[in-house]
Amino acid sequence: MSPQLIVTVLVFAPLLGALVAGLFGKKIGDIPAMAVTTGLLFVACALAWLTFTSLIWGAWPGHFTVALAPFIDVGAFQSAWSIRIDTLSAVMLVVVTSVSALVHLYSWGYMADDPGRARFFAYLSLFTFAMLALVTAADFMQLFFGWEGVGLASYLLIGFWHHKDTANAASIKAFVVNRVGDAGFALGIMTVFWAFGTIRFAEIFPQVASHVHVAWSFAGHDFKLVDLACCLLFIGAMGKSAQFFLHTWLPDAMEGPTPVSALIHAATMVTAGVYMVCLLSPLFEYAPVAKEVVTIVGAVTALFAATVGLAQNDIKRVVAYSTCSQLGYMFFAAGVGAYPAAMFHLFTHAFFKALLFLGAGAVIHAVHHEQDMRKMGGLWKVLPLTYAVMLIGTISITGVGLPGLDLGFSGFFSKDAIINAAYVAGRTDGISNFAFIAGLIAAGLTSFYSWRLIFMTFHGRAKWDHSHAAAHDDHVHDDAHAHAADDHAAHGDDHGHGHGGTPHEAPWPMRGPLLLLALGAIAAGGVFAEVFVGPERLAFWRGAIFTLAGNHILDSFEHLPPAVVWAPLTVTALGFAVAWYVYVLREGMGARIAARKGILWSFLYNKWYFDELYDVIFVRGAKILGDLFWKVGDKALIDGLGPDGVSQVSMVVGKATARAQTGYVYHYAFVMLLGIAGLLSFALWAFTR
Repeated sequence: MSPQLIVTVLVFAPLLGALVAGLFGKKIGDIPAMAVTTGLLFVACALAWLTFTSLIWGAWPGHFTVALAPFIDVGAFQSAWSIRIDTLSAVMLVVVTSVSALVHLYSWGYMADDPGRARFFAYLSLFTFAMLALVTAADFMQLFFGWEGVGLASYLLIGFWHHKDTANAASIKAFVVNRVGDAGFALGIMTVFWAFGTIRFAEIFPQVASHVHVAWSFAGHDFKLVDLACCLLFIGAMGKSAQFFLHTWLPDAMEGPTPVSALIHAATMVTAGVYMVCLLSPLFEYAPVAKEVVTIVGAVTALFAATVGLAQNDIKRVVAYSTCSQLGYMFFAAGVGAYPAAMFHLFTHAFFKALLFLGAGAVIHAVHHEQDMRKMGGLWKVLPLTYAVMLIGTISITGVGLPGLDLGFSGFFSKDAIINAAYVAGRTDGISNFAFIAGLIAAGLTSFYSWRLIFMTFHGRAKWDHSHAAAHDDHVHDDAHAHAADDHAAHGDDHGHGHGGTPHEAPWPMRGPLLLLALGAIAAGGVFAEVFVGPERLAFWRGAIFTLAGNHILDSFEHLPPAVVWAPLTVTALGFAVAWYVYVLREGMGARIAARKGILWSFLYNKWYFDELYDVIFVRGAKILGDLFWKVGDKALIDGLGPDGVSQVSMVVGKATARAQTGYVYHYAFVMLLGIAGLLSFALWAFTR
């Protein structure tokens, strides 16, 4: 097959699966619907790897575009549905299809008893298609289509168990918060079109250098066009990638089934913002203010999410906040100009984060869908395989490795590349220096809460075989987790063991993806480090990522001071040691600290009180404003003086008139006489004037 046909089948195979399962799932049954969607995803995955390797080995052109059909044609605003293939999109194709295919396979075991399996698999495939449309977009319109498509699909997946109020609330929250970011994204697209007269990337990028000094005047101030456009576009990335201020939807999205958490929060939707910034590197390289904004927001997010992860007890929420923190790393890497390092961490993160989410799902499945880590413990003996893969994921995300020998798991190579890049950029830039310090601190905190998860879940005294009364001595009751005590119980699932039973390993449809992801978490970093961020990167990226001539950040790693090179491993080891002391050597110490409910613990446990703050400012404020416009403006004024008022007057007049209709002839005759008398009186008056 030709490359054009291969990539076309690649992109539309998941859509075909979604249509078959969604429209005909009830007719053909759950198993055929699952088989069709899963099979087509593995076909797409194989074609994605074929595309990726063909580009690397030079068998295909370095970049090409497949024009499929006209999309929008309104004056100068023209968009054609196209598939853009270059190294950047090929990396994303591999990431998206690989994780999605394994999530589909994993869901065969995890969703085995769910009555809505065909619908679930249709949503998964629809999400994957929207993501593929996003990463292969050749212009802003198709990018926006995919952007909104993944937003819609995530809404459906997060609220999949729609009979649960918490799932409904979480899906609406994710949808609304993302719309806030998307408003900025849409304004950014409008700004780009206003400035360049086109929305096609191939036509915009060559013009950027000539528009550097173009400014837009507003309210007496001049705003540099490129900076303004990039800042607005980045607001969209903040919403989609759950960055500081627009992050509050991410932990609540854990209400969806665990495979959804892995798909959305590991490698696909939340990384769309990072991909967009790297894709638009020809714009961001000429927007120094926007890059500073990206750096600050990314560094703050990495630090913020790492602090919140320290105090969470829901196993999925801990992994969710680690996702938020790792996305912060990717953004500040792009902000300092190390776009290849950002994409490298996106690539490796897909493997170890999907592994951690699906591993957490295996744990939840084993302990009757309990998600509170305080009710686990001692599971390594009964879940050795799950324990092993979770260890691999934890070692990878914490970045354990030997810098001098370049030995380590995937996260070591990509995270260290980001921290080193921030240090190099920080030599001449104070904001980059802040990112370097924030990245180091976040690395230490990541190590602590990641190993805390391992120790609370797999080590110590087993709490899953005790009554709730016995377990109460080891933790403080938490109403916030009452709704999350199980992942499936609300819809009648009872697979896994019962309360008090012995946990057991997940079925093979769940174990297989864990082993494959573990292999990626171990080897992906070492295998691809040279081509992503090493000496071979220019030949690898082939211009898919643009940097200015003076950007030599990734070329300076050979001359870093030893203290900088070993700093990430040092803080990681420190985080491990503290977690070991608190949760293994002094088991119960963490519970006692939490029981005191100190100011710092409460601040972190309640996620810096962002939800409460937003509730007061935005939710209640919007409700008050809505009531004002509804009850006063609409009901009292508009309706009261308009249709409701007229109808009320008509009703009163009608009732008064109805009283005169007595039905007696002499009453009507009397009224007629009064009328005749009045008419004669008027005639006489008029005649005698």
